[in-house]
Amino acid sequence: MRQFFQSKFFRHFLPFITLVLGGSFFVQEFAQLKYKYRNIVSYDLRAEAKKQGIQMKKPTTLEEEYEKIKTLDIDNWENVRIPRPWEEPNNTNS
Repeated sequence: MRQFFQSKFFRHFLPFITLVLGGSFFVQEFAQLKYKYRNIVSYDLRAEAKKQGIQMKKPTTLEEEYEKIKTLDIDNWENVRIPRPWEEPNNTNS
């Protein structure tokens, strides 16, 4: 019996096969979660708001936003420094 426990089969091959076969069953449990929760219905915010009587704005497209930005005057602007969070607005250190 001692010779069996000290053999290469028992020390190397048996733990390796146990790890491979046991790991496949272990991973199988996690893989099943993907299919178990696949048919969950997503939450539709627009439908829920419509049931409550809330009117939501129409989503804007990139083209509409581009048309708004085209009318802005981006050549004439002034750099305005805002106070830092650690600075007080009425700070007089003179």
